[in-house]
Amino acid sequence: MENGIAKPLASEIASSGVSNGLRAAGVMLAGSVLVAVCSHVALELGFTPVPLTLQPFAVLLLGMLLAPRLAAATLGVYLLEGAAGLPVFAPGLAFGAGVAHLLGPTGGYLMAYPAAAALVSYLWRRSRRGYSAALMSAAAGDAAILLCGFLWLMVWTHGGGSSSSVKTGFALAVLPFLPGDALKVVAAAAIAKGLNRARRNR
Repeated sequence: MENGIAKPLASEIASSGVSNGLRAAGVMLAGSVLVAVCSHVALELGFTPVPLTLQPFAVLLLGMLLAPRLAAATLGVYLLEGAAGLPVFAPGLAFGAGVAHLLGPTGGYLMAYPAAAALVSYLWRRSRRGYSAALMSAAAGDAAILLCGFLWLMVWTHGGGSSSSVKTGFALAVLPFLPGDALKVVAAAAIAKGLNRARRNR
């Protein structure tokens, strides 16, 4: 009798595990596509090798919508797609494709995406899910992306630790993107707060 109950139960658990795995895979694929689409909304600024793109918005939004591990895994899938040579990174840069792109001037921003998304998710889920908390969570993730981008660009350009090189690196890697990133933070926070309110009202 016990075996008769255990077998269907084990089958149901296995089926549930497969279903959850497929759902997670679908979420990661869809999330990576979102980031890829946003990466192609790009504007080269001319005075810096870093283009202005919508990628950070997608990263912050995914961090708001997904659990920390799933958010990090989704951005990890995105980076693997890019490393494999798929056209998911911002176009128009003469620094190669695939791994070569990851080692180019924007590599610091890109490699920060999984951790930044996980950070946003962690902070957002530990908060009371208010709009101010959404803003702070998104801002923390965006700051992490900018910091990693700045540090990598300093290495990539062989910038030293002098005040002049730091100022130059800041002017190339951070300052031009602050206004646009502020809008991305606000937009991601507003969408996350709106979706959270909609879930509660169901």
